[in-house]
Amino acid sequence: MDTFSKSERSEIMRRVRSKDTSPERKVRSLLHRLGFRFRLHKKDLPGAPDIVLPKYDTVVFVHGCFWHRHPGCSRATTPATRREYWLPKFERTVQRDAANQAELRRLGWNVVIVWECELRDMEELERRLENAVRHGGDGYEQDEFPIPMAAEARAVYGDGEN
Repeated sequence: MDTFSKSERSEIMRRVRSKDTSPERKVRSLLHRLGFRFRLHKKDLPGAPDIVLPKYDTVVFVHGCFWHRHPGCSRATTPATRREYWLPKFERTVQRDAANQAELRRLGWNVVIVWECELRDMEELERRLENAVRHGGDGYEQDEFPIPMAAEARAVYGDGEN
């Protein structure tokens, strides 16, 4: 059961921003301090990326863990009520994100995702962003997150299953 009335919940949700959020402003500030110059919310690119670094052919999306379903993150909770509403909504968001990222990569862009929870360690985020922008990729070390790609056998990662 929701602890807020329907009108109170509606007002709270109305205040949730999609652009110029606090996490997005922090990432922009960090990139600027690192000497990178960028454009914001280019509507002519798939998904209107939060940050576009044309010189480096890189786009950055700053994702909230809750809304974009950060895998394994404690902030990616699912509300207990109205699951029939929330679950399809989350699924559409994840599918839309994947489609936009795939299209950007097809167009030659390096796609970097910054999760809201990563802002807790700004030094690590700075290292990852600088590496991602200057050298391509997502900024993670090769073996840091051994997640199998769709075409790879799971046995490659040591669980013995295919």
